[in-house]
Amino acid sequence: MIVGMNFFGRLQHAWQHQQSMLCVGLDPDPAKFPSPLKSLLQRDPLAAIEAFCVGIMEATAAYACAFKPQIAYFASSGAERVLEKLAILCRDRYPHHVWVLDAKRGDIGSTAEHYAKEAYDRYLADAVTVNPYMGTDSLAPYLRYEGRGIFVLCRTSNPGGDDFQMLDVHGHPLYLEVARQASQRWNQHQQAGLVIGATYPREIQAVRNIAPELPFLIPGIGAQGGDLIATVKAGRNASGGMLINSSRAILYASSQDDWQDQAAAVARSTRDDINAVPN
Repeated sequence: MIVGMNFFGRLQHAWQHQQSMLCVGLDPDPAKFPSPLKSLLQRDPLAAIEAFCVGIMEATAAYACAFKPQIAYFASSGAERVLEKLAILCRDRYPHHVWVLDAKRGDIGSTAEHYAKEAYDRYLADAVTVNPYMGTDSLAPYLRYEGRGIFVLCRTSNPGGDDFQMLDVHGHPLYLEVARQASQRWNQHQQAGLVIGATYPREIQAVRNIAPELPFLIPGIGAQGGDLIATVKAGRNASGGMLINSSRAILYASSQDDWQDQAAAVARSTRDDINAVPN
C-alpha cells in the first residue's frame, strides 16, 4: 500500500510498475490443496491455508499487479485471522500490488459503515467489491475512505446475472444504468470501478463506451472460459484500465510438488498473453 495516492493512482502505479494487468484470486479450497500440504492440512488447517496462500503470492507476485482474496473461502474455514496476516504480508512485501477484498457487500448505510471498516481497517483493502442494489446511501460509507476504492457489481460472469442485469431501464439494460451511475455519481474522487465478467466481451465494450475512465475488475478468465483477447480489446484504456482476474487456473495448476512452479508458469503465461494483445 502506497500512502498519498488516490485509488486510481494506486491502480495506475500497479499497472505501470508491474507491467501487468493480471489479478490473482486467492480462493483457498482445502479440498483442492496440493499433495505436499495434505499432512499439514490434517494437523493444522489454518496453517495449511496460510501456507498455500503465501506460496501462491510468492510464486505469482512477479507477474501480477493485484491479489484478490475472496472472503467467503476464509470465513467458511474460520480463517479470518489468516486473511488479516495475508493483508499485512501484501502491504509489507508487495507494496506495489493492489489488494482487493472480494466481499460483494451491500447493506444499509449504518451496517455498511461496519463492512467498510472491516474491509479497509481490518483487512487493509485498497478496494472492496460491493453490490449497488440498495443504492447510493449503501455505498457512501466506503467512499468516505480517502484513497480507497470500490468495484461495483455491474455485469457479472454468472449466467443468472441475466435475470436482473438485462432488464430494460429507460431503454437500456440495467447493467448500463449501473455503469452510468458509477461513472457520473459515485466517482467524484476517483474511487469507483466496475465488475464485469470476461464471459461477456460485447458488454465490456458497451460499458467502456459509457465509462471510459473507470477501472474494471474482470473475472471469468481461465477456468470460467472468458475470451482473453476480446476482453482486453474491449476493456483496455490508455492507462491500462483492467484488473483481469484468474483464480482456479493458477491456484490449482498442479496438485504435486511443483504446485508453486506451475502456478508461476500459468501466471506468467496469462500476463504475457494479456500484454501481447495488440491495440
